[in-house]
Amino acid sequence: MEHQLASQESRPHVLAVPFPAQGHVMPLMKLCQKIGNRGIKVTFVNAEHIHANLLAAMSDEDKKQQCIELTSIPDGLQTEEDRKKGLIESLRRTIPGNLTRLIEKINCENSDEKISCVIADTPIIGLLQDVPQKMGAELVAFQFGAAADVALILQIPKLIQDGSLDTNGFVMKNDLITLSNEIPEWGRNELPWSVPSDLKNQKIIFECCQNTQQAVHQYAKWLLCNTFYDLESSACNLIPKICPVGPLLCSNSKSPASGGSIFVEDTTCLSWLDKQKIGSVIYVSFGSLAIHSQDQLNEIALALELSNRPFLWVIRSNLANPNGFLERVAERGKIVEWAPQEHVLSHSSIGCFVSHCGWNSTMEGLSMGVPFLCWPYFLDQFHNQNYICDTWKNGLRLNADENGLRSRHEIKTKIEMLFADYSIKANALKLKEMAHRSVSESGSSLQNFETFIDHLKKRR
Repeated sequence: MEHQLASQESRPHVLAVPFPAQGHVMPLMKLCQKIGNRGIKVTFVNAEHIHANLLAAMSDEDKKQQCIELTSIPDGLQTEEDRKKGLIESLRRTIPGNLTRLIEKINCENSDEKISCVIADTPIIGLLQDVPQKMGAELVAFQFGAAADVALILQIPKLIQDGSLDTNGFVMKNDLITLSNEIPEWGRNELPWSVPSDLKNQKIIFECCQNTQQAVHQYAKWLLCNTFYDLESSACNLIPKICPVGPLLCSNSKSPASGGSIFVEDTTCLSWLDKQKIGSVIYVSFGSLAIHSQDQLNEIALALELSNRPFLWVIRSNLANPNGFLERVAERGKIVEWAPQEHVLSHSSIGCFVSHCGWNSTMEGLSMGVPFLCWPYFLDQFHNQNYICDTWKNGLRLNADENGLRSRHEIKTKIEMLFADYSIKANALKLKEMAHRSVSESGSSLQNFETFIDHLKKRR
């Protein structure tokens, strides 16, 4: 009823701009679906290649049920160019002009519902400059990851000033950076901009973080974050503008539409899970960007075989078949290229989650009460692992050997330890209860969201 009434009159109009990657599109789209369900007009802007993949992955039913409008702008690169190397530099050159032209076009076509608010992903916000302000819109930051990471980014000038970091983002004084006793420390290779294997790219990402710090400080009125206060209270207390609205899950949005996956989800794994015993399945997924060598894939495969447990493995590369592995595990293993992860993690058959510890996966697993085996790949994932293993104590680390591999023995041993550790399971269930409480009727995240919605409606 509220949506119908709002559609009959001029509505506030939100423009949302995620960084063009799976892990950024999904949480911001979930937030925007919640906003759209409250009768607010939302236009969601992806880079062209992401937009095409998103539409291709959506079912016809999902497209019909969308409560937000989807559109796109160029990212400045040709289709065949490597986006892992040149994307940020290209966005820096092109996004201010492209976004200005898009807002002008939208405002011309929606004279009664002009863009009143731009919600920008934190890696993008520093590239927008003062475009929203010039177009008469309020700028709101969206932190896709942990509040702790944005708290650290906002401290960059101070960390450089006191000699903890140099001007390229490298740790100077100690091997560890500390913001609070309640927040895990960051090692020199655990910073949100750390890419030890690619120092040129690390410098570009650090400059992007500096731009984020300046934009959040100077222009953003709010900083919405996919976390909840009870989970990261110490980090939230360090950020004056923060508004925790997580966990952002499809199940919390009350929207039947897609959660923003740019890959086609193989739902056959859900019926396979229905046939497994409660709490028995090992779920293995390393997100959309992690890459493993063939030797490492073989070790994972053989560890899963040695575990003698049912497993669901999400793997997007071609999996070799070490010594007939696929045939031997056919009756207790399921391998898919992409899974509806939130549905998988909420399934009663899942017993543990072997994860890269991306923040979306961290929030989803935590919200479903699933213990973790942590295997971070890069950037913020190492600090997320520290949260899981050292602060929340709902998971264990997987350690590399002298060759940099996680051996089949290490993986199998940690799987056995995790299934046998009732304290970790108890902690996981406590975190699940906390997460659900935060988005309940009197929960802190829901109250924060309602406050933000009220603010948007007052700006109409």
